[in-house]
Amino acid sequence: MCTLFLAFAFLCLQFYEYKNASFSIADGIYGSTFYLATGFHGFHVLIGALFILVGFMRRDHFTVEHHVGFESAAWYWHFVDVVWLFLFLSIYWWGSL
Repeated sequence: MCTLFLAFAFLCLQFYEYKNASFSIADGIYGSTFYLATGFHGFHVLIGALFILVGFMRRDHFTVEHHVGFESAAWYWHFVDVVWLFLFLSIYWWGSL
């Protein structure tokens, strides 16, 4: 449930950032790259949150031998984490230099 809360908080902050950004998608390569990359990441966060929500609702169906859905959600979420590290370094850190 904590991961779901954090995913929802991330999506809310992303919406807030989009609403208050000083640039738009039409303001050149940085704006279009920023919105494309962070938008795709936000979409993947939403999919991952749904993945975890379904796994949470099906938690009684998982056993020690049968837990592919849970493990797939964990692997997917780690993929989204690694992508976020790359995006943060390339867009927020490197882009602000």
